[in-house]
Amino acid sequence: MILAGLALLAAVYGIAHLRGVPRRRAFPAFAVLWGLAAAVNLWVGVAHAGYALAEEVPVFGLVFAVPAALAWLVLRGRG
Repeated sequence: MILAGLALLAAVYGIAHLRGVPRRRAFPAFAVLWGLAAAVNLWVGVAHAGYALAEEVPVFGLVFAVPAALAWLVLRGRG
């Protein structure tokens, strides 16, 4: 799932670059899309895989945070 987030990051930043949109404008779009995808992953884990919400929340945090942190670092010119 984290690799999917990195792929989405590359796609969003790549499309922004091709269209001449600054990364600072692309970052919120990535964050919202990735937050929704991570939330769907949480829901699937709870509703269909049988995990408790308390088990899935830390996974959600990690799944969301890794690509979001990398997106922020790239935005700041450190990645």
